[in-house]
Amino acid sequence: MNSWMMTYGASPQKSSVHFRVWAPKIRNMAVKISGRRFPMHRQGEDFEVDIPDVEPGADYLFVLDENKERPDPVSSWQPYGVHGPSRIVDPSEFAWSDEDWGGIALKDYIIYEIHTGTFTTEGTFEAIISKIPYLKQLGITALELMPVAEFPGSRNWGYDGVNLYAPHSAYGGPSGLKQLVNACHQSGLAVVLDVVYNHLGPEGNYLQEFASYFTEIYRTPWGPAMNFDGPYSDGVRRFFIENALYWLTEFHIDALRLDAIHGIFDFSAFHILAELRQHFHEQSQVLGRQAWVIAESDLNDIRVIRPRAVGGHELDAQWHDEFHHAVYGVLTGSKRGFLEGFGKLAEVSKAISDGFVYDGIYSSYRRRRFGSSSIDEPGSKFVAFIQNHDQIANTSEGRRLCSLVSLESCKLAAAILICSPYLPLLFMGEEFSEKAPFLYFTSHGDPELAKAVREGRQAEYSEFGSPGGIPDPQAPETFAKSRLTWPLLDQPPHNAVLRLYQDLIAIRKRLSSLSNCRKDLVRLHLDEDVQRLQMERSDPSGCRTLLICNFASAFQNVPLAIGGVEWNVALWTASPVYAGDPVAKEPRIGAGRIGISGRSAILLTAVTGGQ
Repeated sequence: MNSWMMTYGASPQKSSVHFRVWAPKIRNMAVKISGRRFPMHRQGEDFEVDIPDVEPGADYLFVLDENKERPDPVSSWQPYGVHGPSRIVDPSEFAWSDEDWGGIALKDYIIYEIHTGTFTTEGTFEAIISKIPYLKQLGITALELMPVAEFPGSRNWGYDGVNLYAPHSAYGGPSGLKQLVNACHQSGLAVVLDVVYNHLGPEGNYLQEFASYFTEIYRTPWGPAMNFDGPYSDGVRRFFIENALYWLTEFHIDALRLDAIHGIFDFSAFHILAELRQHFHEQSQVLGRQAWVIAESDLNDIRVIRPRAVGGHELDAQWHDEFHHAVYGVLTGSKRGFLEGFGKLAEVSKAISDGFVYDGIYSSYRRRRFGSSSIDEPGSKFVAFIQNHDQIANTSEGRRLCSLVSLESCKLAAAILICSPYLPLLFMGEEFSEKAPFLYFTSHGDPELAKAVREGRQAEYSEFGSPGGIPDPQAPETFAKSRLTWPLLDQPPHNAVLRLYQDLIAIRKRLSSLSNCRKDLVRLHLDEDVQRLQMERSDPSGCRTLLICNFASAFQNVPLAIGGVEWNVALWTASPVYAGDPVAKEPRIGAGRIGISGRSAILLTAVTGGQ
């Protein structure tokens, strides 16, 4: 099996650069470099030309049908933005030093999601490198980047990307991203990249001029769907599959997070997701690295992660939105939008034990039966979270959980997340109770588009906030307000919350009962009347843990009648060490019972047993 390599775009040769583009809609095409035009030759649905005496670093445009100058659809670098020329990049010029990196097992992923532009003051890939020691000390094993493909302007979440092969120029371009990945691997961190294969942004989107990339047969919330099963869809499928292989091969990315796959429509015999996953894993094997494909989906459809042999797409994991909805619903009491149908501990319990809460039962929000059962799927196939970019900005009007509920409730939620059988994901700043909001922001150059985005944002999220309450996405201050406040790390209670997260993650790593992702070895007991949830986890080695969560405000005295096991207190979220009430009663085990203060969690470990 041969290693994949780029064959489209601008490919540097020994003494020339080879240009190739898929453009069945175009009659004739040329490459424009330094004011000169070089006619291209049609080869089937492609145009190609080999141009001598051109070197990496040169800028070029494709000239379509004599008069339209456009960037390369597979441009590796857009130094002047989405409308400007592309730049030739030689991938061999970067000196990698991660030869010994083989990736890490998916079950060991502890993910930290960041937005490159707001994670640091500089807002660049290179600036993230200085935070790697911090992430390692926190216990993170995988850094996840929100989309980095070139988008309009310098402020954007990244889901408006239009040059899907070009790391954003304001972040540091291709070299900057490679430096970051290389540094992460040298420190033992995997890198997850969020990619958008369900739509392109509205500004600078020139793909349809080259070929039938879009179809009107299906519609998405962002407009026409990508053409994965209609005429000329072979080239579209290749474009996205090769994009995945490009990140894996040329940038050494360890995992892809596929955005909103419920916006991907394909009724062909070999679904695009299954085909992408197959090629991705074949190439990772050639490269000798463990690499993964993770989906975001609101379908609650087990086929996303089921093997192809039983009709699934066989993706490696998917985001577990309903874990968030269940915990968030109990803590905040919110019933707005898709939170309708959540708010009881029973949903939290089911989200932990089964996975999907709506697994074929009736959803009042959707007004129909919804979902399929994921009870038999291991926890390693789900990424759980109590906060992420979407849920903060969209569900909570930009407010983080710590701005909505008490600090004790936030710490309780952290314990449930990190002690769950799923792959935990933290959103940047969550671990030190960041107070700054995370808002939706853009910097479109088209005034009419900016107006449409502003008005659409208000309409789309009116169910979650009062009319007029959504900040203007185009305003620079909306972006500025979303930056992390790093000085908080040295201030109480933020430093104490950070210590809690560090300790929880360290315990999860140390104890096999918490790190094995075995949903089948989870035992839950809940009492809605007193608002208490208990989660016992075990491992074949004999390691056992018990997490007791008191969601009520009042103190509770809890029996420990679980098979005569003797327990020790490993962690208490309300401890003064974690900024708890200094006069709160310290939990002590006596006469087969333990006391637990309100809005707190106690993690117990069995006195005997392997770890």
